[in-house]
Amino acid sequence: MQQILIVEDELTLANTLALNLRLEKYEVLVSHTGSDALAKFIEHSSSIGLVLLDVMLPEINGFDLFKEFKKIDPLVPVIFLTAKGQSSDKISGLKLGADDYIVKPFELEELLLRIKNVLKRNATPESSLFTFGSSSINFDTFEVKDVNGKTISLSRREIGLLKLLTSKENKVISRDEILEALWEPNENASSRTIDNYILSFRKYFEKNPKDPQHFHSVRGVGYKFTL
Repeated sequence: MQQILIVEDELTLANTLALNLRLEKYEVLVSHTGSDALAKFIEHSSSIGLVLLDVMLPEINGFDLFKEFKKIDPLVPVIFLTAKGQSSDKISGLKLGADDYIVKPFELEELLLRIKNVLKRNATPESSLFTFGSSSINFDTFEVKDVNGKTISLSRREIGLLKLLTSKENKVISRDEILEALWEPNENASSRTIDNYILSFRKYFEKNPKDPQHFHSVRGVGYKFTL
């Protein structure tokens, strides 16, 4: 889920927004001053998918902060969230290139809807082709190119497991999570079944299957994909 940076000096409002966004399963960062917001944005720019930005802020105002954000990431969507309701302020914000401008007080449901709409408009289409090293996986055609350049057709379940692993790079995925995601309860799949798939993936994608660089088993826990 997208990470959202809230830049708001009113602590109660910032905490309320953060709580509700987390309930919606967003990851949230909060800043109460312009300089702290800039520091957080620099540190987390690769993972921030949206900024909720107040205009009247200590140290650096929202309009100037917006310009700094855009220097770092020209594509990051920004929603101005402010008590300044004069039309001139709204026009100034939109002229800068803001994706939306919401005046306080506002309805929380409306804000959540606008956030969803902005994220949807700015979403990058998911590529069906995943490449790593000399190998690739085509999630649409169920075909992979192995470490030797050979094209191999896989089953829907094998592709499903590859997608689950590669979408959570560097994160351990438990056996139970995999079984729940890819098998029905009445299919009676076991950890051994997953082990066999992992062994096959190593044959396809590893230069040395006995010393895997991408598909790892974490003893007693599950599996992990790394680049």
